[in-house]
Amino acid sequence: MDSSCSIIDSKASFSASTDIPLNKAIGITSTVPVEIIFAAGYIPIDLNNIFICDEDPYGMVENAETMGFPRNTCSWIKGIYTATKNVGIKRIIGVVQGDCSHTNALLEVFQSEGIEVIPFSYPHKGNRSLLEAQLVELAKTLGVEFYKAQEMKARLDKVRSIVHEIDRLTWEEGKVSGEANHYWNVSTSDMMGNYELYEQKAAEFLKNAINRQPKKLETLNSKLETQIRIGFIGVPPICTDLYVFLESLGTHVVFNEVQRQFSMPYPTETLTEQYTRYTYPYSIFGRLEDIKSEVKKRNICGVINYVQSFCFRNIQEKIIRANIGVPMLTLECDRPGRLDGAMKTRIEAFIEMLKG
Repeated sequence: MDSSCSIIDSKASFSASTDIPLNKAIGITSTVPVEIIFAAGYIPIDLNNIFICDEDPYGMVENAETMGFPRNTCSWIKGIYTATKNVGIKRIIGVVQGDCSHTNALLEVFQSEGIEVIPFSYPHKGNRSLLEAQLVELAKTLGVEFYKAQEMKARLDKVRSIVHEIDRLTWEEGKVSGEANHYWNVSTSDMMGNYELYEQKAAEFLKNAINRQPKKLETLNSKLETQIRIGFIGVPPICTDLYVFLESLGTHVVFNEVQRQFSMPYPTETLTEQYTRYTYPYSIFGRLEDIKSEVKKRNICGVINYVQSFCFRNIQEKIIRANIGVPMLTLECDRPGRLDGAMKTRIEAFIEMLKG
């Protein structure tokens, strides 16, 4: 097992540190153009990571419910609320178009409690001119020239290239676990609030991974008694032991769809182009194109489609299943914690079917 939890420990301790000047910290509810935040001299803090890396994320959900959040609301929203209050974040960039529809109401709660809210939108269908207007407006709000953010993109592209190589070692050489792949990719959302520190840690991990013995991975046409290649699509999971359980069944997750998108996997010249090609905030059809391409390239035998309870993306399951081209298991979770018995049974049956 890769020591992938080290980055989470580092992220949690850094983000919750009392050494962070709160006047420089900016919480984010989803992946946003961190180039602008860094260029403006601020520290991006992904509130999702603070929530899920906490010692008691379940308790954070319960705390939000005690404060008045309804039971039938996404647990990520409730976790973000408690994380913001725990860390003491005073300014938040919230994605009001292109992410969870509940975010708008969450931002209103924050405003009512004296937290500054900066809205950011990903325009429908990735309209470039509208997106660039959003990028320029965000830069203006944070007090930085837009060209400075473009310069920061070139710097962060070098950091992201390390994560892209970690991803390649996962699916092409079998030297990185699916869990470690998940953590390194998902952490590109805020780069631990310190892209130089994140770059150093990622480079150290990559150096160690290169020298590992590769795992033997089974393809669609292979009959070898080796690990089966599967993909994970959908939002990052709230259940804490999913990857460990999958590996115990003889599988290897060689594709983490949305997490990989956080790393901005496509080569681009401009900030506008980069966030136009970022598939997560736009329609399901752009995501499908990316998923189908990676399923083919990575020789994936089957896919787990993770959906969060009370999320509108659950409706898209029908479209994905009709177009994915490989067997798919849809797995729905609500609150943070370990997989329950019923979930494990469904996963075991799916993996046995793939092996058969």
